Amino acid sequence: DIEHLLNRRPKELSGGQRQRVALGRAIVRKPKVFLMDEPLSNLDAKLRIQTRAELIRLHRELGITTIYVTHDQVEAMTMGQRIAVMKDGLLQQCDASEKVYNEPANMFVAGFIGAPPMNFVKAKVTQESGTLYLQSDGLKLPITSSHPAAGMVGQDVVLGIRPEAIFDATMNNPVPTEPENTFQAKVDVLEPLGHVYTAYLKVGEH
Repeated sequence: DIEHLLNRRPKELSGGQRQRVALGRAIVRKPKVFLMDEPLSNLDAKLRIQTRAELIRLHRELGITTIYVTHDQVEAMTMGQRIAVMKDGLLQQCDASEKVYNEPANMFVAGFIGAPPMNFVKAKVTQESGTLYLQSDGLKLPITSSHPAAGMVGQDVVLGIRPEAIFDATMNNPVPTEPENTFQAKVDVLEPLGHVYTAYLKVGEH
């Protein structure tokens, strides 16, 4: 989609247009490997989504190995067949996008992947009448014997809760409302995104 730019000189192109030209130049060379360093960063939001879809289609058609560097986790999740999460030059996890999201290797990966990010709560592993629990202020969540924290009775742990796993107890939801999995919170900020609302909660303030 750069046909209308072909008669212009480089200095007459915007940063986003130059980026698209650079992508085109790389593609027509038909290399064995693409190395792309944030190629969509200078594009506006609409064009970024359009170009992202185009790159996914081109990768499928050309079948050329592509190493794609990005700080945008949406790009990583939607484009990457395997995602390598880096921190301070060290590899934290390299897996399929679903595994990075559902089975993060550590707290950094868990907090980095996902928007809004995962909530972290200090908790302790307890056991009562043969049942294991993750217990925190106002929360007491039962866990199975196969849970990774099952062998840590009496120890302090960090409980990670994805925002989409939190529901309004007064509404119909897929999680049974029990005293031990219910907490009170105040809606601090509400962000309307059209198809969904993102609610930021304050716990312990009434």
